[in-house]
Amino acid sequence: MIRGVALVYGLYLLLPIVLLMVGSAGDSWTNTLLPTGLTGRWYVELWQDPSFRKAFVNSLVVALAACVINTLLAMPLAYALYHGARRGGSLTARIVSAMPIAVPTITLGFGYIIVFNSDLLPWLGSMPLLIAAHAIYTLPYLTNTLLTDLRHLGLERLEQAAATLGASNWQQFTSVVLPSLRQSLISGLVMVAALSVGEFGLSNLLTSFQNRTYPVVLLQAFYGATGFACAATVILLLLAGASALLSSSLVKTRS
Repeated sequence: MIRGVALVYGLYLLLPIVLLMVGSAGDSWTNTLLPTGLTGRWYVELWQDPSFRKAFVNSLVVALAACVINTLLAMPLAYALYHGARRGGSLTARIVSAMPIAVPTITLGFGYIIVFNSDLLPWLGSMPLLIAAHAIYTLPYLTNTLLTDLRHLGLERLEQAAATLGASNWQQFTSVVLPSLRQSLISGLVMVAALSVGEFGLSNLLTSFQNRTYPVVLLQAFYGATGFACAATVILLLLAGASALLSSSLVKTRS
């Protein structure tokens, strides 16, 4: 029974991906179950399309910037939440852990539109606002990853030992905590990059024509040739899959 459910679930997940791959290599796909012909021209056209190249670069820039911002914010935030939970502030830590699920991206997007589409703050459509939105959206994921690792490692004894040797709080953080969180930080940043590159809701609401990200341009591709749209989607799937495999490999290495 369990194997049957797992098989059905696996087919449910894999069938759309297989169809996209088949469609990306098909010459024509109109009113038929499967495409006809075999071609690689959709990938060539995708590479030659300047709008997709620019959108891909924009997505990478936004993801990289979000990773940098999250690195600067998530490490001290997770550390503060960890010690706050030990002092009775576990509710705050649980709220932060639940934020990715509790706050939909469309809520964040409309909030940004209200605040930053005004004469006082006319930043809607700008790249800095898009980067900030992606950073705030992905920050709880990285913070939760680091917070979970801090709980698993149990650094209290190491911190106490460092304190008895005269280390300040900053020295404890830099010499004990940071080296211990290196692997979880890297795996968390890979997840942040994957989430940022694939994020559509925030980008579609906040971006301008010049700063469109890859998923936004990808949606527009489905109004044209089906094979071209399938090829563009396969590229995004490969990028997300590579990020997921890298992140899981780092987690296994850590464990």
